Amino acid sequence: MKKTVLTLAAALILTPTLVLAKDDGHHDSKAPSVVYTGPVETISVTELLTDTSMFTEKNVIVDGYLVRQVRDDKFIFSDGEAEIQVDMDDARLTTPINNETQVRIFGEYEGGNTPEIEVDHIQIM
Repeated sequence: MKKTVLTLAAALILTPTLVLAKDDGHHDSKAPSVVYTGPVETISVTELLTDTSMFTEKNVIVDGYLVRQVRDDKFIFSDGEAEIQVDMDDARLTTPINNETQVRIFGEYEGGNTPEIEVDHIQIM
């Protein structure tokens, strides 16, 4: 009887640990859960720059090119009409790109003295 109680107690203690360990830490919370290739509503950089209030924050999707690197994680992005600074601190891209690689950026636009997009996800087009 004591063995059964101890076995049951051990199972109850270990079960939550085993359930949490199931993922093995291989899940990337930044990776999109759905890969959608249909139409997406994008915005132009020119349209973004019409509102540079320091209180402006909005989620955006822009298409264009990273035309030059300013610092380690800061780049200048161009959609062919206008340029804006982008912060790639939270974005991960394992494929090398250059200024001729067309990309789609998903991020948060922030106005202010130096308007920029904080990139959440970047996709090669």
